[in-house]
Amino acid sequence: MKYAHTRFRVSNMDASLKFYRDVLGMKVVEESTSPRGSKLVFLQFPENDAELELCSFPDSGNVSVPEDLVHLAFEVDDLDVWMKRLKEGGAPITEGPTESRSGSRFLFTEDPDKYEIEIIQRGKP
Repeated sequence: MKYAHTRFRVSNMDASLKFYRDVLGMKVVEESTSPRGSKLVFLQFPENDAELELCSFPDSGNVSVPEDLVHLAFEVDDLDVWMKRLKEGGAPITEGPTESRSGSRFLFTEDPDKYEIEIIQRGKP
């Protein structure tokens, strides 16, 4: 079995694409419309073949993500570079940076619908 993708329903596809594509640097690999009319956009994770599927279905209303429900985590080489990138892209840093006992550093940001995104720089072994 191989992990393929996760779907996030989003309130505003343009705002979500600005975050995932323009701020996080993900690549759009497919766009389509489902039989029921949902707009679907698949994004490729950097250096990974797993995908994030964004689904916009305005008839179902705005998305309300409860706090601490779900988050995606990305490992990076330099957390400071990513803090700068997030700030320049207008993405909030909602927690951190924090250093763990293992020496890893991490922070949390969130997308336009408040799905949490964790950015981790692993500690040196």
